[in-house]
Amino acid sequence: MNNARNLKHLYARAGFGIRFEDLQDREDWSVNKAVRKLFRASEHSEPITVLTENIDLRPHPKDMADDQKKQIQEDRNKQEKALNEAWLKQLGETDAQLREKMTLFWNNHFACNIGNAFYEQQLNNIQRDNALGNFKTLLLQVSQSPAMLQFLNNQQNQKGHPNENFARELMELFTLGRGHYTEQDIKESARSFTGWAFDGKTGVYTFRPKVHDDCVKTFLGKTGPFFGEDIIDIILENKQTSVFISTKLYRYLVNDVPDADHIGQMADVFYKSKYEIRPLLEFVFHADWFYDDKNIGNLVKSPVELLTGLNRQFYISYQNPDVLMQFQRTLDQVLFRPPNVAGWPGGRNWIDSSTLMYRMKIPSTILNAGLIDFNGKADPEDEAYLASQRKQQLNVIKRVQATPDWDKFLKELPTDMTKEQIAEFMLEAPLNRTIIDEVNNAPDMKTTVIQIVSTPEYQLC
Repeated sequence: MNNARNLKHLYARAGFGIRFEDLQDREDWSVNKAVRKLFRASEHSEPITVLTENIDLRPHPKDMADDQKKQIQEDRNKQEKALNEAWLKQLGETDAQLREKMTLFWNNHFACNIGNAFYEQQLNNIQRDNALGNFKTLLLQVSQSPAMLQFLNNQQNQKGHPNENFARELMELFTLGRGHYTEQDIKESARSFTGWAFDGKTGVYTFRPKVHDDCVKTFLGKTGPFFGEDIIDIILENKQTSVFISTKLYRYLVNDVPDADHIGQMADVFYKSKYEIRPLLEFVFHADWFYDDKNIGNLVKSPVELLTGLNRQFYISYQNPDVLMQFQRTLDQVLFRPPNVAGWPGGRNWIDSSTLMYRMKIPSTILNAGLIDFNGKADPEDEAYLASQRKQQLNVIKRVQATPDWDKFLKELPTDMTKEQIAEFMLEAPLNRTIIDEVNNAPDMKTTVIQIVSTPEYQLC
């Protein structure tokens, strides 16, 4: 087996890629050692603490003037932007790649979109703290977070007037998957979660016994005066939960096309470990099938993974962080703003004709002020395009204000490294004749690299 190839694949899936100098340093590592090091680097959670005020807890006058309302909205927008920037920065700089990669997964699994960035930060830190821990603990803490209680309306879930929104999504999206429960199960579950709420004055989870339905319920074939915690226990006793989570993780880490046999193996490990996440991930990263040719270079990077990979590989600093928000909007993935309760569908859904064009353009915009040099003899159309692009370069530089550290990146590359070898390192998918011809005709190494990251193949990991 090609060790460098396997390590590159591991870091592409368990993180956001590997820099060339790191691959050189670790080329003699076994997969076992690399997996151990990945977990060791992610042992500790680095919480995001950029937001210190919960705007919802401010004392608001009953009759608020328009300028006061405007100010509050401006403050909310500032918090939202600050939180987004803080997480992107952490994704791009932390050594705890595996923890952040899994935080991205859980953030989309427990999709939440509310107008309170402070609660979003709190939920994000819950997902980060438990990203490699126990799924039951994660599920319970997420379910009791003010963000999720508000998003899925459990604040309104009271005895005599049950709100079924949280109970439905708990089973459909978080644990069992559609088709593994009945409408009656939803109703009984909703009754069990009555009283779960958070204090509007403190923003802290609280159980309200006066509005809890303490009568007997029947849920998934079991009967008793259940509370919410009982419902979660019953759901986790059902192995279908392990299968559901394993399937989503397989599509996130291995292949967008599920393999029933491999997912079954994962579900066994997950269920037997009482939903410990680390043993499940270790099993996947050590599995021979994880390194099969069909599972390498076959996943479409999410927009955030694409931007994070570029930031890490080229040591990019942004003087205008608003640009990163613009890139996210253009590529249809703004952190903390999932499209709906199911989150982003991912996979091939990331790509359509317009987003692919933007994706292929963004690397050159960041790395070379929007200019992609053509190799060989340019035809008149190319010449005209180049001329127009060069005129726009100054405007792009002013607008984007991104500074890659080219000296640092190029210094890591051995002087005898061929352009084809650079392409092999930077792309997960096998090289095709078109890419080989393009890179070999490029005038210099910098142009070679920009061409590589501007290919459709660079969108894959």
